[in-house]
Amino acid sequence: MKLRKEERGFTIIELMVVILIIGFLSFLLLSTSSSFKQKERNNERQNDIKAIYLQLESYFAQNAKYPTLANMNDAAWRKTALKSMENDWLKDPQGSNEELVDKPTKNIYAYDVKSADNTPCDNTAKDCTQYVLTATLEGSGTFTRNNTN
Repeated sequence: MKLRKEERGFTIIELMVVILIIGFLSFLLLSTSSSFKQKERNNERQNDIKAIYLQLESYFAQNAKYPTLANMNDAAWRKTALKSMENDWLKDPQGSNEELVDKPTKNIYAYDVKSADNTPCDNTAKDCTQYVLTATLEGSGTFTRNNTN
């Protein structure tokens, strides 16, 4: 009677099953992480818009008008008129600059400010009395805040 030597190691099938399981778990981890980061950036966008909104309403309470888009994009003006506003509130988490635009755009916050008759304003000939702040969210949709007046 022959004695069989005890074989050690894994078969190819066992190795392939382990590799497939590890690959599947890695895929799940990466997709969950990506979704989590997207939600985190969208939360940051919403918090930025809310913070800007509070600054605008505070400014209106003191001045009976809202700043123009040019005012909001002027860092020196913001430093004087909106003292507690932080510049990075104007920057989308995936954006590259700290400026607002008048129409909603991906990775840039929008500040559409108008006069009472819904026409352009300059706070000289026509006061700015209404606005819409907008952040374009990842995935789909937008987050907006309007003036309270």
